[in-house]
Parts: sequence; C-alpha cells; structure tokens
Amino acid sequence: MNNAKICVSVFSEDAESLIGMMRRAESVADVIELRFDVLDSENVRIAFEQLVSEKQILLTMRPTEQGGHSTRDLTSRIGFWMEYALHRNIDHGSIWIDHEYDLIPGKDLMFWVDQCFVVRSRHYLDGEIANLDKAYDTVVSEEEVGKIVVAVENAEDAVDVWKLLARAAKDGRRLTALAMGEAGKWTRILGPAHGAFMTYAALEPGGETAPGQLAAEDLTDIFRVRELDQDTAVYGIIAGKTDYSASPWMHNPAFRSAGLNAVFVPLQTNDLDSFMKRMVLPASREVELNFHGFSVTNPHKQAIIQYLDEVDEAAAKIGAVNTVKIENGKLYGYNTDAHGFISTLKHEYGELSGARVALFGAGGAARACAAALLDAGASVGIFARSEERGTALANEIDVPFEGRVGERKMADDFDIIVNATPLGTAGSNAEYCVLSGPELGGIKLVYDLVYNPPETTLIREAKAAGVPAVNGLGMMIEQGAKQFEIWTDQQAPVDIMRAGIEKRLSPS
Repeated sequence: MNNAKICVSVFSEDAESLIGMMRRAESVADVIELRFDVLDSENVRIAFEQLVSEKQILLTMRPTEQGGHSTRDLTSRIGFWMEYALHRNIDHGSIWIDHEYDLIPGKDLMFWVDQCFVVRSRHYLDGEIANLDKAYDTVVSEEEVGKIVVAVENAEDAVDVWKLLARAAKDGRRLTALAMGEAGKWTRILGPAHGAFMTYAALEPGGETAPGQLAAEDLTDIFRVRELDQDTAVYGIIAGKTDYSASPWMHNPAFRSAGLNAVFVPLQTNDLDSFMKRMVLPASREVELNFHGFSVTNPHKQAIIQYLDEVDEAAAKIGAVNTVKIENGKLYGYNTDAHGFISTLKHEYGELSGARVALFGAGGAARACAAALLDAGASVGIFARSEERGTALANEIDVPFEGRVGERKMADDFDIIVNATPLGTAGSNAEYCVLSGPELGGIKLVYDLVYNPPETTLIREAKAAGVPAVNGLGMMIEQGAKQFEIWTDQQAPVDIMRAGIEKRLSPS
C-alpha cells in the first residue's frame, strides 16, 4: 500500500459539463482537477458558484505553452486568479490550486496565494529540452507541492525525471514527477509506490487531458496503483509501440487472482540498447524498479537475445525470444509464441501434417510460427515485404522464399494463410492487410495473429471471400498463460486472463 492520490483531471468548454464531470469523478478520484483553460467569463462565474465536492478539488488554468488549452497571457491568467480570490462564495481554504512556474513573479500581486494549498507545476512538451535541476529548484519548496512533467518518446527517456522522486524524498519535499505519452505510462503507474504525491488519470478512456493518461478505473482495478509498493514485482511489455497491447488487461487480473504483489506495465521503446542499459541490466541501470520479467514483441524479439544470460533450447532454435524471466540478477529467455500459435491453429484446422502454409512476415513472430509449423509436419512458404529479411529467414529454415503475391492464385499452392506481420493492428496499420478477398478464394483457413482489433481488415476480406478466419486472440491467451507459468511457477488462471482481455477488446 502507499499514500499517493489519484487525481482525475476533467476538461470542458462549458461550466455545467465540467461540474457534471466532477460529480462523476467523485466515485473514482481522491482529487479532482477542474481545468478552466477555455471557459469564458460567464462559464467561469457559473463554475465558481458550484465549487463544492465530497472529494478534494484542484483548480487549474493551463496555458498552451504548458500543455493546456488556455490562450490567456500571463497578465490575464493572474487576473483570473485574482477573480477567483475575490469571489465571496468560494471556500478558498478547502480548494487546491495549480500554478505554473511562470506565475511566481506574480506572487507579490497574489499575496493571498500564501494562504492556499499550491501545486507548483512545470511541463516540458515534445521537443523541449528539460532542465530538471532548474525545474526542481523552481517548483519544489517546503510550502508547496512540486509537479514536474516531461514528454518522452521512449520509456528510458523518463529515467531522469523519475530520479527526482528520490531527491524529493531525501529533501523531505512533496513532488509529482511523471512522463507524458505512451512511453511514460510506467511513471504514472509506479509513481505512487515510489513516493509521488499524486498520479493523474482520465475520467474515462478517451477523456485524457494529457498524453499517456490512463482511465482512473484502470489505474485502480487493473494496475492496482493504490496497492503497489517498492517490493512489488514489476513485469512489462517491451515493444516499439505499446498503445494497442491488451497484455496488461490479461496479466494484471491474473496476478491479482493469484494473490501476487505484482504489476504488468507498458514499456514502449524504439531503442532497446538504451532501455536495457538504463533500466534493466544490473551493471548499468540507473533506477531500481524491481523488474522480474518481460513480454517482448515487435521489433525486439531477436535483438533482446544479446542481453540475456541464458536462452532455452526452443527459443534458441527459433532465434527469437518473447518472454524474459529475471531471477537472482540473471535474465533468461523463452519463446511462448510457438506454443500459443500451434495449439490454436490445431484447434481451428486439425491435423497439420502435409498442410501447405503461406506465412507472411520475417520477424520474431514469423520465426516462431515457422518453427512450430515445420515441427507439426506442414510445408511453409515465406512471403515478406523485405526481400532481404524474407530470404534470410527462408534460407535459415530451409523453406522457399515466395516473395510477393503477384498474379498467382494462392489456393493453388496453399491451404492456410498466416499473417505474422503488424499489418491490421489498431492504429496506423489498421486498414492494411497482406491479401485482399479475391486472392483468398479457395483457401481453407486464414489465421491473422493480430488480435486488436478483433476483426482485422484481413479477416473481413476472408469472410467476404467465404473463407474461415481466426484472429490472434487464442494465441495471445495461450502464449500469455505460458508466460505466467514461467514467471510465477504457478498454473495460469486462463479463464480470468481470457475474460480480462476480452473485456478490454469489447466495444464500449
């Protein structure tokens, strides 16, 4: 357990909507941040009349240069706070206020601020060089709570702002230090266990007031933020892109069901070497997060091997690792993709001996699929956008490289189509697929390893062609269950894992 607070941040362009959000947030928040960024004078007046809640209120007027929406200049913002101070019907002593660092010169005008509970904040946005020592000296004091936020592209970029929590603890100061963006989510989840004064959340998915905010319900129920401590075993998914991943909604309910003090977090990075050196490897890491293991996915399944102390025989044969266990300071690599893939395929297709499979992809997932297919007696042909990578994989496992589809009728040469590429994944790849409907005619089964969204473009094309199709959800659950068993030495609660991921992927 820890003492940090979940602050739900809400934003609206009209007062009644803002106050309505405040009422809804009362059931999930410890603190409710009301963002006054774009309220006009009349809506400000209406909101000021209703600043009463059963939960702690935090008022914010965030300018655009600090990541907000207000276009007011410094003088106008000081005027807003003076208007707030002079309002007779507000219980000023019961309300917290967020003042950006640039309002400090206005303190002589705003003498009343000394009587208030102040969060003094500094935000560094995308592309802005962060001077964290200066920020710390500016916003952290004995009287006020400091808040320092940095936008990051990779998980390890948040290490420097994370270190400020230890500095604040040593100084006996209150500080919220976190990183914005998908790559900074781990700081929002783990911060409370490491002394952060607050962590910020959205009221609901899609209601984020800053990049990387998680929904308050997820912070509480999935990541169990209030229950974490510095002894919590931390697991995570290492990927170049993690926003599509439902792994936390599968593994965290499993940890909870097993009564484990453990959490699974997203760890987005495109620089695996920097991530491993700064955050993981005992000889060089700069922070101690109590990592116990990782799920590894695109594009790091092959590259991760060089950082491991041992790799099991199956993963070494495949040449790709999707699971890392950390035990007694050593990193052990495994591959559960092959198990998850082939068990699901056999369930859907039946006996694979003699089956002809067109495998699209040349990365770590494709390697696992190819190895499992060959072990099952199937024949495999490799298709890949990169001739170099496709040829290399085909030569390595002694199967033909088929190149691109071209004009051929796929059913003449293949029974099964397997997509082991990211094409079709939620986000920028969602509308793409490896084959269209006319090219799928006559195929016996289409197996798309993508599970988010549940119905990909490829699966829609298959259905249109009258071809049976299955997504990667079954594989996701099977390989995840195997990961859980490797990490914990316990039997995986498969039904709970399936329910968690299906709930995450179901339409809201």
